[in-house]
Amino acid sequence: MINKIYKIIHNKYSTLFKFIFFLRYLIGIFFISAALFLFIPHFIDFKKKDEIIKNYLLKSYGLKINKYENIEYKSLPVPSLEIQNIDAGIASDSLKINIINLKIYPKLLNIYNYKNFEANKIVLNKNKILLSDSEIKIFLNYIYNLKNRLKFKNLDLKIYREISSLIELEKINFSNYGYNKNIVKGEIFKKKFKILINDNYNSINLKLLKTGITADIDFNEIKKKSLISGVFKSTLLNSKLKFNFDYDEKKLKIYNSYFRSKDLSFKSESTITHHPFFYLNTIVKVDDINVKLLKKININKIFNSKNLIKKLNTKNQINFKSKKFSGNLIDELSLNVNLIYGRLVYLNKISISNNFFTCQGDLNSLEEYPILYFDCLLESEDKKKLLKEFSIKYKNKNEPFQLNVRGNLNIFNNKINFKNITMNNNYEATKEDLNYFKRSFETILFNENFLNIFNYKKIREFILEIS
Repeated sequence: MINKIYKIIHNKYSTLFKFIFFLRYLIGIFFISAALFLFIPHFIDFKKKDEIIKNYLLKSYGLKINKYENIEYKSLPVPSLEIQNIDAGIASDSLKINIINLKIYPKLLNIYNYKNFEANKIVLNKNKILLSDSEIKIFLNYIYNLKNRLKFKNLDLKIYREISSLIELEKINFSNYGYNKNIVKGEIFKKKFKILINDNYNSINLKLLKTGITADIDFNEIKKKSLISGVFKSTLLNSKLKFNFDYDEKKLKIYNSYFRSKDLSFKSESTITHHPFFYLNTIVKVDDINVKLLKKININKIFNSKNLIKKLNTKNQINFKSKKFSGNLIDELSLNVNLIYGRLVYLNKISISNNFFTCQGDLNSLEEYPILYFDCLLESEDKKKLLKEFSIKYKNKNEPFQLNVRGNLNIFNNKINFKNITMNNNYEATKEDLNYFKRSFETILFNENFLNIFNYKKIREFILEIS
């Protein structure tokens, strides 16, 4: 029976079986040929062909190889050429880059034919780029204008001005092709971030992961080569920030700026000049503020940042006008603060129910124990109305009141010295009076920290004490 079946299959299907058995030889030959095709290049000395590879990278990627350690062929998982420890330049060699590992994925036919060498893509792994702030635009233009496939893996990017570091981005991964095209991932301040860039590079979305911080940047059409402008929008937890900006080689202008949160909302305009030196000019209009927010400010920490303070040159104007029926003690406030190489000069004007308080002075913030000098004037057409604001009763109506106080205040040691106190041009404090005012001020107003001097209850208690 078995022999009968065998004869039937042999007679009727012999041609098919012969073809199948023949096909196995073809498959075997194919795999052997493919293996030889992929593995023979291991015996080629690619250093002798490095000029061809260098010229291709320069022409197709704008990447100039100045020096490298070694070049070798890898057959698996995909044929590639790997170049180790490279000193290179990009964008006409104007920007320097250090590359630990550069992978070139050549087209299959170019594994042997280098006369017309071409690659499908290149991958730059473990790179370090150091850029000055003026070179950022050059680097971005390089990425934007590149037509061939490029991927950065584990890129460390440091941006500096002169000798000072501005920002450091670490472990950056970026690709201009494929599923992750124009998605930038990395770390900043040890926090992971993700940036989405549209194909035209005129819209950017930034997310600082696990922090609730997001930002969107929409760039305007570039009309001048030196000018970058657009709109910035950001969300930070429960607060929102939006502003327009113009940026060129010398300054950054921020306008139509608006910040809003539960405790603070304000509008502002700023001009940040970064060449030839740093200078900040800001005008802030506060719409609403929770005074409890001021208690969170750490004055000591600010003044201990002396290395930062001495680099700042700023001119700031802060304005506040209370809304009707808001219940705020202060009706209007105007504060001008100028900081030049650590020396702070200020002028403060406050209006409380047609009573005016003006204070000016200066402070050297670079000193170990900063001393705030002040010269203050309080003017009121009706002393009774003024004291009423602090819930203090007074009999006489329409009694003019003028008080001038000069002295200095030690911010860290909670000490104050009154140099001179006059009132209504008919009273000048004696030495004993000045010492009495000093003790009362330090005991009641200055028993905690500098910002608590402006506590409403403390001010009322102090007035009652010296009245």
